[in-house]
Amino acid sequence: MASGIPYTPKPATDIFTQDTDIDRRQCKRKVPMKVLALGLGRTGTASLREALKELGYSDCYHMMSASVENPPDCLMWQDALAAKFDGQGSFGREEWDALLGHCQAVSDWPAVAFAPELIAAYPEAKVILTTRDVDSWHKSVMKTVNWRANDPELKWVSNFDWGAGLYYPMLRKFWTCFFHDDFPNRGKEVYKNYYAQLRAIVPPERLLEYRIGSGWEPLCNFLGNKVPDTAFPRSNDTDAFVDRCRKRNHAQMMNVAFRALVVGVPVIAAAVSASMAVTRFVPGFGKQFVTVVSA
Repeated sequence: MASGIPYTPKPATDIFTQDTDIDRRQCKRKVPMKVLALGLGRTGTASLREALKELGYSDCYHMMSASVENPPDCLMWQDALAAKFDGQGSFGREEWDALLGHCQAVSDWPAVAFAPELIAAYPEAKVILTTRDVDSWHKSVMKTVNWRANDPELKWVSNFDWGAGLYYPMLRKFWTCFFHDDFPNRGKEVYKNYYAQLRAIVPPERLLEYRIGSGWEPLCNFLGNKVPDTAFPRSNDTDAFVDRCRKRNHAQMMNVAFRALVVGVPVIAAAVSASMAVTRFVPGFGKQFVTVVSA
């Protein structure tokens, strides 16, 4: 637990979000890791995730695995970030197997912050680099993930909601560390350096540079899979990303409101019951209580 952040269970009052509550720190590897899809987010990683799952690589990890599917995953990402960027503790193969042990593939951020570590931890896995024109990529990220990392609504709800309280600090930590706390001005530089680094450390026979528009054939040829007779999946465009995030915020706000209602009503009822009991022994107290409450 390099980050020092303890696990806390999901409140029973979180009825407006369908998150699972699995403490990955207690997990072990169940399936072999076969594919490291280490292209940066907004290069088609969500579409690639769906494609890999259709090819039978189950599951494929993605930022959505932590943000909207199982928020406690964020604790282990915090552990990994603390180990790499703060020098607190260690995070090796055992920890990766705990966090990603249910997956045969991993993609998207925050995994990309640990690309060298994942490549070393899983030398048998093939590496896919989804690519995109850097200027187009930067514009897309500015409208989506950079917006999300600075979303005041998410920041506010993270103070009260279980899932948001796990996700937002992790997202901010990753975004600050990976992009040097200045994505607008340094994002393109990080992009270019990142891809250059991975091209240098991954053997050519283990690497596929891939653009989503290329379709099934180059992907299946690289992985050794039969080409499906279905259209290649496309998902998570800019509008869909923003719409999903706003709906998530609002659902989490409903969790907060419902919890306040569930907790608040019994407290008020207990206070009223106590005041009624006291009036039996303290003359005039009930009249004073009513006056205070009315005020």
